[in-house]
Amino acid sequence: MKLGAYYKGGDLKKPSGGKKRKVRRTKKKALGGGPPQIPKLGEEDVRIVERVRGGNIKVRLREAKYANVYIPKEKRYVKAKILSIVETPANPDFARRNYMVKGAVIRTEVGKAVITSQPGQDGIINAILIE
Repeated sequence: MKLGAYYKGGDLKKPSGGKKRKVRRTKKKALGGGPPQIPKLGEEDVRIVERVRGGNIKVRLREAKYANVYIPKEKRYVKAKILSIVETPANPDFARRNYMVKGAVIRTEVGKAVITSQPGQDGIINAILIE
């Protein structure tokens, strides 16, 4: 679900609430963006390609089923299925809702791992095995 305009700049008024004067600038489109899009645990990987500032492209992850897990002892990566989200230090409620963010601990087929990428911005889940 994509929401409309999402202006994050100031409201162009004095914090003190002093005398109002004519505004000499407009709302910049560069300050737009949108609400955070946090990926969830799903049945398959769902990605959205979005145009961002400067005409660049950002791949966002909406749902994920697999993660690239790095195994330090073997020094190799494995594509592993995500079984569940164990905990999320950023917000305890995210684990209950199956949201995946950087720093979250996930349970995979090869063991517990910590997410090191930003799934909502990178479009992929990279993790390091901890158990």
